[in-house]
Amino acid sequence: MLDDVDRRLIRATQEGLPLVPQPYHHLAEALDLPVAEVMTRLRQMQAEGILRRIAAVPNHYALGYRFNGMTVWEVTDQDMEQAGERLRGLPFISHCYQRPSLPPDWPYTLFAMIHARDAATAESLIQQVAQTLGGLSRSHRVLFSTRILKKTGLRL
Repeated sequence: MLDDVDRRLIRATQEGLPLVPQPYHHLAEALDLPVAEVMTRLRQMQAEGILRRIAAVPNHYALGYRFNGMTVWEVTDQDMEQAGERLRGLPFISHCYQRPSLPPDWPYTLFAMIHARDAATAESLIQQVAQTLGGLSRSHRVLFSTRILKKTGLRL
């Protein structure tokens, strides 16, 4: 269960970590806590599943990436691990994961997000993914982002 200090820590980070060289030190000072306690509590909340992860969440549009697409690939269960290993090495994929297919309309099981500044670059990245997967994928589609969804973390 969350105690008062955990709640104060969550409230202090609801809008994100401060953009300073030592964000945990900044939080510790603002909350009048030792830095070690701030980090220990955050790790404990992660271990308990209260926090899923602590990570940067960039606004790709603000960074000039206007062609953001979730590429979806039809990969069999037996080829999934190998396909994931291949895609893990591509530096332009921000995240990649497996999902169940929904036959007959949705055979895609491997999802990989790409980000590009223009359509030609996006197409080139998609082709690189296709070449990297080779025969491990039977088909694919690309679902380009049409708007920014509000991304938020844990809220109290």
